[in-house]
Amino acid sequence: MTKAFRLIASTGIHKGDREYQQDQVALISHARHNGCVLGVVADGMGGRSGGRKASDQVMMTARQLFERYSPDTDDPVAMLKNMVEEAHIVIRLTAISAEQEPHSTIAAFLINPRGDCHWVHAGDSRIYHFQGSRLAFRSSDHSYVQALVDRGELTEAEANNHPHSNILVGCLGTESDPPITTHVIPQLQPGDVLLACSDGVWHYFSPTELASVVDSLSPREATEFLIEKARSRARGGGDNLSLVVVKIEALAEEKKIARLTPLDMGRP
Repeated sequence: MTKAFRLIASTGIHKGDREYQQDQVALISHARHNGCVLGVVADGMGGRSGGRKASDQVMMTARQLFERYSPDTDDPVAMLKNMVEEAHIVIRLTAISAEQEPHSTIAAFLINPRGDCHWVHAGDSRIYHFQGSRLAFRSSDHSYVQALVDRGELTEAEANNHPHSNILVGCLGTESDPPITTHVIPQLQPGDVLLACSDGVWHYFSPTELASVVDSLSPREATEFLIEKARSRARGGGDNLSLVVVKIEALAEEKKIARLTPLDMGRP
């Protein structure tokens, strides 16, 4: 970025109305490169232990690859793709020795110190990019109903209420290779907000509602509000919920990019 900026961030996680927590969320500040941040959401599936094992493997792989990543010399897109591919392989190996069939989604974004931002996702966990109170872009789910929306057979609102809205066409841990979709924001700007979340969160909100919440509230307040409101709207039938919110703010005087200190909001 041409101007100094800081990242204000928060994570949130809640088991919702499920008996156990299979989601995982992480927001990691790079140990060696100030202003380099990785946000990851993983929604595990495949029984109580199977789903959690899968999302745990996603997080372990993400942390290992990010620790070795250098924004000065490494390709961010290649690193994110490797994250998906390696996590998928490990989950498949786990399935061989387990009675369950562990699967997981992934939605991850990487912010480099220069201000460029790179995404990767597989499954129906989402990443949103808001500019103020406007939706600039969101990831497109690898799901049956998203395919119907893409073909013009369903609206976004109809897709949310479709009886097969939970059917995925690809994720990590299946026999087929996972779909890997990437996106890049060449330059983040002050006022930008990134939101990554599992379907237990986004299912209950329109993009306009999400934009309004993350624009008007701090990341910490937004995570608390979205979890509380999603649980209320689920009426006792809600999924696990996980999200990470990062807001970009300009610094008028400081010359150095502030180091991110993640906040862990919510408990399983």
